[in-house]
Amino acid sequence: MAKRRLSKQQQHRIRKIQEERATRAGKREKVIDAQREAGELGPEQQGLVIAHYGQQLDVEALEGEQAGQLFRCFVRANIDSLVTGDRVAWCAGQGSAGVIVARHDRHSLLQRPDNFGQLKPVAANIDHIVLVIAPEPEPHDSLIDRYLVAAENTGIPAVILLNKADLITDANRGSLNALLDRYRHLGYDVVTASARNPESHGNTITELVQDRTSVFVGQSGVGKSSIIQTLVPDRELKVGALSESTGKGTHTTTTAMLFHLDCGGDLIDSPGIREFGLWHMTAQELEYGFREIRDLTGLCRFRDCRHQGEPGCALDAAVEAGRISPERLRSFRRILQDMEEQQARGLKVT
Repeated sequence: MAKRRLSKQQQHRIRKIQEERATRAGKREKVIDAQREAGELGPEQQGLVIAHYGQQLDVEALEGEQAGQLFRCFVRANIDSLVTGDRVAWCAGQGSAGVIVARHDRHSLLQRPDNFGQLKPVAANIDHIVLVIAPEPEPHDSLIDRYLVAAENTGIPAVILLNKADLITDANRGSLNALLDRYRHLGYDVVTASARNPESHGNTITELVQDRTSVFVGQSGVGKSSIIQTLVPDRELKVGALSESTGKGTHTTTTAMLFHLDCGGDLIDSPGIREFGLWHMTAQELEYGFREIRDLTGLCRFRDCRHQGEPGCALDAAVEAGRISPERLRSFRRILQDMEEQQARGLKVT
């Protein structure tokens, strides 16, 4: 795990923040206990976290007469961090307020590193990550592989979506097919669509997200926003309605939010989710993120092999045997080198 070296001033600031949070949590607990004793909290019921705003969360009621309504909830201090997509047990309070009393088990968790290299949960119970690429900007192996490595290490299945298919020409068709075939050969699902001209590819995008909880990732310019706009045409209206329903602001640029899709299924979205890096990972996690490399770990002649052309490297032998494509090995080495350089500029692996 990579962590940024902290100065004494930064360490002091972190301790102060933690102490302040503990103080606020203690005050909230006293308020919650007082509400319980006064009979102001309703019975426990099931809910879904729709959005997260610091110490408060918007929860959708999933049962009873209030099903579908949103409540701005506090969280009991004994509950681990909650994120959008979590299923919880909660109690309704007065008006549109409530208290979360328990979190149900997650089947998946998407995490990103903060500025100090610590992994922070972003969204939960995701069924698949949709990696969006496009003919323009030209997709490159190393960029695609960075997202796939992150997906592999979370255990969440990844799907590659080639968007802007209307930009495929005779000039780029061959290279795009060769690129996508490499990932099909590795067992990744690859689909083609066009958010601007959806009728030309049937209901590809709709079928991809139907009855699933999805997250879209990819570099800037590949059309993620257009896809999301197609799936949630009134997204901004829904964001505004969410704010109005709770009487609070939404911080739309940073908050992960869950949207129910008309076709069935859910979409969790935020600009922070759409792009994430690998600098926090170890070399072993990078090896695991390449499907065809993970089984070769430990088979090199030398235990300290860095897979950069050393004698007896199992990866070079696998390329010669046709088990690894030369393009994927070059991508692996490029990413590994970038990680080492970034970690040398202020990160340490522990």
